[in-house]
Amino acid sequence: QVQLVESGGGLVQPGGTLTLSCAASGSISSINFVAWYRQALGKQRDLIAAITSGGDTTYADSAKGRFTISRDNAKNTVWLQMNSLKPEDTAVYYCYVTGRTVGMHPFASWGPGTQVTVSS
Repeated sequence: QVQLVESGGGLVQPGGTLTLSCAASGSISSINFVAWYRQALGKQRDLIAAITSGGDTTYADSAKGRFTISRDNAKNTVWLQMNSLKPEDTAVYYCYVTGRTVGMHPFASWGPGTQVTVSS
């Protein structure tokens, strides 16, 4: 079983910075694709940023130039640094992790979500 723990959310003023982290634990052999999604109140959950095991990244247009996704494979941890935050970035942010367990079974897990609120 794989558990994800997110942290780093909170209240920040427009123009501010937050860094979210997502730590995976459990019977993990390897982590492959990792992504951050967000879901604003009353809206669908959207992909914001993703990173492959090889380090290739992709970003939603709304995140390009402001957000940076990174990972530490040895620590099974991924981060999302968010700069120049805007009120429209307010949402619950979720990490999504895929990989294989120690028994070589594939897994795909969602974190519980962390609230980010951008407001003055």
